[in-house]
Amino acid sequence: MPAAGQPAIDFDALARDVRTWARELGFADVGISGTELGEDEAHLLAWLDAGHHGEMAYMASHGTRRSRPAELQPGTLRVISVRMDYLPAGARDGWDVLADAERGYVARYALGRDYHKLMRNRLQKLAEHIEAAAGPFGYRAFVDSAPVLERALARNAGIGWIGKHTCLIDSRGGSWFFLGELFTDLPLPLDQPASAHCGTCTRCIEICPTQAILGPNQLDARRCIAYLTIESRGPIPLELRPLIGNRIFGCDDCQLVCPWNKFATPTTSPDFAPRHRLDDSRLVDLFAWSEADFLQRTEGSPIRRTGYAGWLRNIAVALGNAPYSDETLRALQARQHDASDLIREHVQWAIGEQLRKRDEGAVRTCSAPASPSPAGTASSCSSRPDSRRRPAS
Repeated sequence: MPAAGQPAIDFDALARDVRTWARELGFADVGISGTELGEDEAHLLAWLDAGHHGEMAYMASHGTRRSRPAELQPGTLRVISVRMDYLPAGARDGWDVLADAERGYVARYALGRDYHKLMRNRLQKLAEHIEAAAGPFGYRAFVDSAPVLERALARNAGIGWIGKHTCLIDSRGGSWFFLGELFTDLPLPLDQPASAHCGTCTRCIEICPTQAILGPNQLDARRCIAYLTIESRGPIPLELRPLIGNRIFGCDDCQLVCPWNKFATPTTSPDFAPRHRLDDSRLVDLFAWSEADFLQRTEGSPIRRTGYAGWLRNIAVALGNAPYSDETLRALQARQHDASDLIREHVQWAIGEQLRKRDEGAVRTCSAPASPSPAGTASSCSSRPDSRRRPAS
């Protein structure tokens, strides 16, 4: 705020400048909201009461600070929400990877650089621009680093609406983006909240591999593959393992199927380009990483969050779901005596799945004709009977 004797701030002009500075810093969109989140707080409390947060005890331990910004940062009057697109232009098509059961699917947001520090640094620069124009003011930057209802705040700031899968959607750019916030004590003018445009579409609900989306805006994290492969530190429930397929870090099915993502523009930022070919790597190759390999190849990556044991746990499940092959079985057997109880248990399960498929002869079998097939006749061999295919448009 200006010191005594300084001219009053033109907050309308400052808000216009904030939008200009944010875009110059690489943010695709920016909006300003207030701090009232009463309905969203009620939704959050009901979600917690239902136990849908699973092992994420921190979701409940923060109390109302998540839904009351001024309790998290005293003096907060406005929240500046920003959006940064991350869909990498050069990555292998997501549906193609999901259909290739011998390769690991990594959520598109995790293919490149960890977004937390990148966005936080840019939010700090935005704050410095504001301070240079308006004088010292109270603020605090957040990028998925504190109890913040970021999607509700971004909705109220006009950036997008919360879709039935609980992700934020922008009618001009889909949902492949990160969110960040700058809490501030400046009384900036408010933007109009975004209205919902999902209509009667339920594709995201129908496609969820584990039926984690119980209904519109109702997500049970305990069944969500993103939660199971990233947040959960324990064993993946037996009944959910076959449904995970080849998803080894996160899940994008609900975004891949969303019609609004046809408007998404791939990012031009090199920060989110795939590293170490994680958009198109064989499961057996990833499973061969040593802990040193994991630490070196995930440096500065969101994948670090799952830890080495979680990484191998996830890949073991995917290998168990893969078509039978001698190479896959050997890779699993090489780790069947791992020192980690978590890894060992999932490896043993995966070995059992591979042996079952081998014994049943259900994978990599062809219906051989009685006589040689004429040239050009298609074979009825299929090595991926359970692969998820791209939905018809």
